[in-house]
Amino acid sequence: MKHFYSLLLLLVSVTAFAQIPNGYYDTATGSGYTLKTQLYNIIDNHNDQGYSAMNGFISTYDRDNYYDANGSTTILDVYSEIPNPTSNTPNDPYNYTPVTNECGNYNSEGDCYNKEHIIPQSAFGAATPMRSDAHQLLPTDGRVNGFRSSYPFGRVDDNSLVSQSSISNPTSNGSKLGGNINSGYSAGYTGIVFEPIDEFKGDIARIYFYFVTRYQNQVDNWDAYAMFDGSNDQVLSDPFLNILITWHNADPVSQKEIDRNNNIYYHHQDNRNPFVDHPEWVAQIWDPTPDTEAPTNPTNLIASNPTDVSIDLNWTASTDNTAVTSYDIYVDGTNSFSSSTNSFSATGLSPDTEYCFTIKAKDATGNESEFSNQACETTTDNGVGVNCLVETFQNIPANAGGYATRDWTGDNGGAWIATDARTDQTLTDRAITIRNGSLTAPTISGGIGSLTVSTKRVFGGSSGTFNLTVNGDYVNTIAYGAQDVVETITISNINIEGPVSIVIDGNSVTSNRVVFDDLSWTCFTELNVMGYQLNDISIYPNPVSNTLNIQLNKSEETQIDIFNILGKRVLTKTIRQSQSINVENLNSGIYILKIKQGDATISKKLIKQ
Repeated sequence: MKHFYSLLLLLVSVTAFAQIPNGYYDTATGSGYTLKTQLYNIIDNHNDQGYSAMNGFISTYDRDNYYDANGSTTILDVYSEIPNPTSNTPNDPYNYTPVTNECGNYNSEGDCYNKEHIIPQSAFGAATPMRSDAHQLLPTDGRVNGFRSSYPFGRVDDNSLVSQSSISNPTSNGSKLGGNINSGYSAGYTGIVFEPIDEFKGDIARIYFYFVTRYQNQVDNWDAYAMFDGSNDQVLSDPFLNILITWHNADPVSQKEIDRNNNIYYHHQDNRNPFVDHPEWVAQIWDPTPDTEAPTNPTNLIASNPTDVSIDLNWTASTDNTAVTSYDIYVDGTNSFSSSTNSFSATGLSPDTEYCFTIKAKDATGNESEFSNQACETTTDNGVGVNCLVETFQNIPANAGGYATRDWTGDNGGAWIATDARTDQTLTDRAITIRNGSLTAPTISGGIGSLTVSTKRVFGGSSGTFNLTVNGDYVNTIAYGAQDVVETITISNINIEGPVSIVIDGNSVTSNRVVFDDLSWTCFTELNVMGYQLNDISIYPNPVSNTLNIQLNKSEETQIDIFNILGKRVLTKTIRQSQSINVENLNSGIYILKIKQGDATISKKLIKQ
């Protein structure tokens, strides 16, 4: 989960997408093989629809809404999908139209798709309901399915690849067949194995954990299959148990798996894969020596390079018996950011404010170190870094891979609209992806000084730009570059006062798909027209509780307006001399104070306690 710490102290939560029925796992209270039996009792006796019913399920629910721009019209095939295209491995070598490209006969890879039994039929004598269980049936290329045959899954030695006619090895997306690497986490088996690409290894592992749990009352009769040990408790022989646990940990549950699990339960056979819903149960059941060793504490934390809204952090990396996977960054005792490296820039801070930071290290199992030393630093107050708007895109609609108009309420309130957009890609966390469309922010008072946004191009294409317009006028371009490279762009010196409307549009390559995240802009805070010295006006105290004192530099009609962060005027008053204003009725938060004398105007940040 991404933790976000802004000057508005917004705490953003991530929506959970797994639709687990209330009470479904209430009886899963044990651990070890007791827990496995409890899960068996929950998912047993599913509503078997029959093998032929899988044709309709696949054509409806196994469409590629996750990787390809036109995915909703094609089948997601784990043996041909290229999730992260590069110049060496371009987009998917072929795509299959549901029903139209389904077949039983094939000659070469790319001819058609059929149903792949992740646990081969030969392991259980092609008996039902195993043969038609949707949790273990995936649509895959027919030729690759035949190439995999009934071989177990494992870690292929590239020096012992198997050769067959009419198919390359590795296959078009990098899946491969060959001798198992008899060392490391795959030690203990020397036969031929099939290895899918990394993107889907966790999927395969969780299918196996489901299968040996769902059929634990029968599986001890199937020991002829190399991956099984002839028992009904551990079931998986040691080499393959190690492989599958490693894959499960390295490739976490994806949105694709969550959606498929929901569709199987709600639309097909009325049972769920517990290890998609609760990945932690794999370790609770099968890991006899779980990792309980915490990483060492981070040390030498230094906070430096303060700006109005950011502070840089650096520290000495922790060590661990397996590997340190992330660092939690605490701001004044609150877990606010996460980093995968030992340096970070804390952003979204308030000017002229002291922040104290501490760090904890975590490993893949969730073991956590103690706190690092504390490092404190104070942000500057140069008058150009007050954020009028911060948007993390956490409130966008639920994940969807198709391109459509998306609208939502932003972090600060106000209506956002994105056209020709999808919602299933991530950057820091949830993010909006624009193709040949636009991103429109709500109109905000306080003007704009500079704008910052992070971008990432996905799914191939080339470098390009979007246009940034303010109040309908073009002001600059937002560039994006190499595929899957995150770029943070700041456009400075925009300097437009008053209510502003921001639009990002005009993709220079209309087929490119570009992810946007962590967008913010600073208020326009310094405007001095016609030589009036409005900066000499004193405003105190700030932060203010009940009474705001305004000390004028001269006796002259002065308009005082206070706007909330959404641009709504909440207080207005005209004064001719120094005066106190009652702000007791304002809610706590950030406001924009606008002062006008004649043709001169200045905006200042006001904090209401």
